[in-house]
Amino acid sequence: MSSSCCSTEGTCSTGTAGTTTATEAVTTAYAVSGMTCGHCKATLTKVIGELDGVSGVEVDLDTGLVTVTSATEPDDAAIAEVVDEAGYELTGRA
Repeated sequence: MSSSCCSTEGTCSTGTAGTTTATEAVTTAYAVSGMTCGHCKATLTKVIGELDGVSGVEVDLDTGLVTVTSATEPDDAAIAEVVDEAGYELTGRA
């Protein structure tokens, strides 16, 4: 008789106590104006990355896009606030 690590509900268990099923990350792109250099990129990566739930930030200076990866739907107002405080303007979702 063989045993499977998969349950009838479609979840998988490796036998390790306390494991949880990974959830899908949410990726959201924002248009941000005023970014021109590596300092801009570093600043926005830092301030957005410090927000609760944010697991990744990618800044593309050429396109003016900032892509935010988070565990749940991001708080657009909180992101806009830190972008504004850093001296840039979030003009909306891309």
